Parts: sequence; C-alpha cells; structure tokens
Amino acid sequence: MARIVLADDGIEFDGRTPDERPLGGVESSVVALMEELAVRGHEAIVVNKCRARLNHNGVSWRPIGEGDWPDMFPGDVDLYIANRGDKLLSRMPRARRTVFWIHNPARYLLKWRYLSKLWRLRPAIVFIGDYHATTYPKWAPDGGRVVIPYGLPEDFCQAGPLSEPPPPRAVFTSNPLRSLDWLLELWAESIQPRVAGAELQVFAGAATYGSVGVDKEAAMEKVLDRARALQGQGVKLRGPVPKARLIQELRQSRAMLYRGDLNETFCLAVGEAQAMGVPAVVEKLGSVSERVIDGETGFVAAGAAAFAEAAKRLLTDDDLWRAQHLAAIEKQRQWRWADAAAAFEKLIP
Repeated sequence: MARIVLADDGIEFDGRTPDERPLGGVESSVVALMEELAVRGHEAIVVNKCRARLNHNGVSWRPIGEGDWPDMFPGDVDLYIANRGDKLLSRMPRARRTVFWIHNPARYLLKWRYLSKLWRLRPAIVFIGDYHATTYPKWAPDGGRVVIPYGLPEDFCQAGPLSEPPPPRAVFTSNPLRSLDWLLELWAESIQPRVAGAELQVFAGAATYGSVGVDKEAAMEKVLDRARALQGQGVKLRGPVPKARLIQELRQSRAMLYRGDLNETFCLAVGEAQAMGVPAVVEKLGSVSERVIDGETGFVAAGAAAFAEAAKRLLTDDDLWRAQHLAAIEKQRQWRWADAAAAFEKLIP
C-alpha cells in the first residue's frame, strides 16, 4: 500500500460534491481517481479548499490552509500529485516522487515563471490525452511524460440498450463559452427547420465551475441569453444539473451536439454521453475527435454544413441512430477510472 497525496488549489469541493451539485470535469476527476486509488488499497489523501476535514469513500480530505505541510504528513509520501497549480510543485519535497497533473493546454507553461520551476524540480507531467500532450513542445523540461486519459465514471456505464429511439432531442452539456453560440446559430438556421419537433436541451451554466464560473458568468450569460431567445425554435435552457440527474437526461437524449474547442483537452462531457449510448456530432477541434469513432459512434464533421447534416440524420434516421447507439455502448466504455488508477500506480517508485 502506498501513501498518495493530491493537492489542488482551485475551487472548493470535496468527495460529497458530485452528488450535491454540478461539478466540473477536473474536480470530478480528482474525486474519481482518489476514490479508485483508495479502493485499490492505497492511503489516498486530498489537500484542497474543502471546508473541513472529511473521510469519504475511503479518501481523507484536508483543508489546504490547515497547518504546516510537513507536520500534516509525518512519514513518507510515496506519490505526490500536484494538480494544476505550479505553486504546489515544491510543497512536498520529501515525497518519493512528484508528478504534475495538468488539464489545460500546456502552452501556458512556456512562461519563465513556470519553466524555471519545471527545470529545477523535473516532475513527471501527466497529460490527459494525445492532443493534450502535443501542446507541450519536446524541448520543454520534464521528469518524464505520461498520457493517462480520464476514466469513465461507472455510473455512466450501466445503461443497457434502449428498445425504442428517443424523440429528436439533442443535448449540449459542455462549457457555454466553448462554441455554444456557434451551435445555436447553426441549430436555428440549418438543423431545427429540417427536423420536425426537434429540441436542443442545453445543460450549461456558471454554477458548474464554482468561483471560476463566477468570474466568467457575464460572458456565459451573453451566450445563454441567445439560447433563451431561441425557445421558439426548440432550444430549452435547463442549466447545470447534478450527476444523477444528468444520467437520466442523457438516457432520454438522441444525440450530443458539440463542435469542440482548441482548448478542449479531453471533453468528459462527450465521453460520458458516448458511454450512455448517445451518438455525438463533433468537429476536429482540440481533443473532441478522440472521444468519437467517426461513422460508428457519431460523426467528426468537416465544417458547419456537414455538422448540420450529420445532426439531422441522427435525429431522423432510426436505423442509423440505433446502429450508433449500440456501437457506443459496446465500444466507448473500455477505459474507466480503474484503468486510469492502474496507470497512476505505475508512477509510484
């Protein structure tokens, strides 16, 4: 059994949060990874902006500002995971190995204040996908580079095939600042007029992102106001929902529509939809095309016209939908958090 400590200095959350309110992909992944490592027999500790100490599902949660770190962790720490924040890299000097788990495009690390730390400390860098790894040039410093994709939550991998196709109900469940405005325009002009009774349900909003979302709320609201204005064309703004509710909503959805974004390094939203058997239409922007098997579990469209045509086909062609629904259930549940945790275990010295 190893002692594994993960530190995060982002928003406030703990192991209970995914069941209480909407939570972003990075934070959800922290919870899922550490709980899986606990299941595998390790001592799993998260130090973050949680309000108080908590033991939940085998994971010990500790407030990041509580006491001096050496005193908090007497004895050895086998693996220290600095999550996102470069200021965390040097906080655990006695750890047998330090890794830097990053989630955003790595170009920001090319500033001197980051490079100097990376050259000095040489942590292993964990990327969450192949596209993500390409955002950090080969000459930049590291102590090894590893690609470990996010796992799929077990809750999204339990649904069996549907006996009947859902109505023509598409969903968007990502960040509204990532191409939702583009999708709304395309929906109003080229998708909804061609599909009788079509709906686009938007599960998005600032609440998913905690204090970070508050900072971007005004920009998000401008996009969401456009969604509200299209209510007469089948657009329904639902807002963010907790995980259990999202699973129910995806079960009733026929297609996931998300263009993608150059800053998208994994896209758990599409991965979860695919695991539920929901075909997806995306473009080759950022990492989203890694989540879809083109022509089998959805479509990787080349441009707006092809995107609209693929969406129209999935919303109207029952045979096409059924084939892609079954293929997604069969092929898009292969990598789960147990697999991701096993990959992290290989980093333990």
